[in-house]
Amino acid sequence: MTSRLPNFHMLSTTERLCLVSEMCELSPEDLNVFDLGGIQTQLDHLIENALGVFALPFGVATNFLVNSVDYLVPMVVEEPSIVASASYAAKLVRQAGGFHAEASARRMIGQVQVVGCEDANTSRERLLARSQDLLDLANDVRPGMKIRGGGALSLEVRVIDQAPNGVRSHMVIVQVRVDTQDAMGANIIDAMMEGIAPAIESIAGGTAYLRILSNYTDECLARADCTVPAAMLATRELSGEAVRDRIIAAYEFAEADVYRAVTHNKGIMNGVDAVVVATGNDWRAIEAAAHAFAARGGQYRSMTRWAINSRGDLVGSLELPMPIATVGGFTALNPMSRLALKILRVSRATDLAKVIMAVGLAQNLAALRALVTEGIQKGHMALHARARLGVAAGGPAPWIEIER
Repeated sequence: MTSRLPNFHMLSTTERLCLVSEMCELSPEDLNVFDLGGIQTQLDHLIENALGVFALPFGVATNFLVNSVDYLVPMVVEEPSIVASASYAAKLVRQAGGFHAEASARRMIGQVQVVGCEDANTSRERLLARSQDLLDLANDVRPGMKIRGGGALSLEVRVIDQAPNGVRSHMVIVQVRVDTQDAMGANIIDAMMEGIAPAIESIAGGTAYLRILSNYTDECLARADCTVPAAMLATRELSGEAVRDRIIAAYEFAEADVYRAVTHNKGIMNGVDAVVVATGNDWRAIEAAAHAFAARGGQYRSMTRWAINSRGDLVGSLELPMPIATVGGFTALNPMSRLALKILRVSRATDLAKVIMAVGLAQNLAALRALVTEGIQKGHMALHARARLGVAAGGPAPWIEIER
């Protein structure tokens, strides 16, 4: 299979669906899911007071080559230019060899907050001395996770001693690292923390308040890199070297200025969120972790990095926390999400995380190239305007002419 599909955007919806169906070996039952999103009979099991389904466009970005593997990337998003710009940037990168991506081991964090200990430091020492007992207890709560190769791995204890709002607070925080395999792990970790809380109270001599996962998953990271020869960035008016240097300057602006960094990173998350939503994952958790990671040094900065290598090529990278899942949760309940994973041809959460990083990096490359050359109006806003015109006229929205 190749994700390089010239003029794919010019086909009708039916033609595109037929082509993807052939490429990804979708069944007639799979195709029926597209009619109403496949969840109309499950709404009362998903949320309270359900009335219906709020639809968003489901499309695929083409041209993605990640670690020498072709991907059609499902994206769910309402903004017209996102899929087009991701596909365009992916075409540039594939001509230079594609994206390289990697993902770390999946270490998620669960926390138990203990308040009211007579001596917080003594409680900490007692808890550390019983750490293996607590880990065994956590794994007994969800034994299936350890059987599958995951489970509670290690434990640390911190003492927080600070005075927010003038009120001194002494608390002990038990922090457990959990390998959740291909699940996002929220329910697993929450159950583990609630399960070990009584033992922690007994050992520490305090009261457990919060018992929940942390969505700051800085030990569950994914990264993508790309290299683009300067010549590929050229426009009719500007040389490739000039565009490259402008992209570097735009990145440096975002790295130094929070007002620019927020918009810069929002553009990255345009692509990240679209794949996260398509695959039924928790985009709020991904957003929260990503923005916290961007501010980990004490100042909110660019999520991407852009530089020039010794050959004069533009090189970019993106690394973010990526607690993504391919099993369990809404991913398992929503037929559209299962179909998205089938189109992607991934079953491991780490593989999905790598593709998402490539999409985020592609989105940023496309945005920066547009911003430093013709500006945002010609592509992004023109596509919005044409879409509105088409809808207002009662016909299909004409697409902006862009080579994809």
